[in-house]
Amino acid sequence: MARILTVEDDELTGLSIVSELRKAEFTVDWVRTGSEGLARAISGNYDAITLDRMLPDLEGLMVLTTLRAAHVSTPVMMLSALSDVDERIRGLRAGGDDYLTKPFDPHELIARLEVLLRRTRQADPSAASTHLVVGDIEIDLVSRIVKRAGDVVNLLPTEYRILEFLMRHARQTITRTMLFETVWGYHFDPGTNLIDVHMGRLRKKLDVPGRPAVIATVRGAGYRLE
Repeated sequence: MARILTVEDDELTGLSIVSELRKAEFTVDWVRTGSEGLARAISGNYDAITLDRMLPDLEGLMVLTTLRAAHVSTPVMMLSALSDVDERIRGLRAGGDDYLTKPFDPHELIARLEVLLRRTRQADPSAASTHLVVGDIEIDLVSRIVKRAGDVVNLLPTEYRILEFLMRHARQTITRTMLFETVWGYHFDPGTNLIDVHMGRLRKKLDVPGRPAVIATVRGAGYRLE
């Protein structure tokens, strides 16, 4: 079970983050000041950190730069109401691994943390897995062969990347922006039907008679692999 350190001074936001993380079966420690967060992050054994940008005693960027100067490599997700592109760039250049602007959907927070944790696990060869299995769908990550109920499903490269991302975050809502960032490398939604076209093709290939559909549309939010 992954351990998360949450550094957040706002009571309601902190309670919401802790509640959602625990629902996702994370172990969470919550502190309300930058100085305490810095001390915990340096001395504690955490798998990831959510760090508020605006803290009353020690600004989030200072906490982050101090951590990196101390060679603490724990993945850090910056959370901030400062949504300007320049501010996001500052957070990432200071050593942040991701930047999520407030207000945010808690499902997106969980999914983004899962991405950070997956990257960390992939960096450790001993933790790597060569197969993904969700229900009756299986991906061999080496051969890139996809099967449903034992039958091979022939996917195009983009369809494969979409399915792999959905399977790594099964039963979590994945937003369109997250898909654009991961699959196409866009850090914004270009406002096209690109995802709809590829998702429609992927569904046709995965859905088989007599078995339930596996990709659900979450109205106004994104998609979820059931």
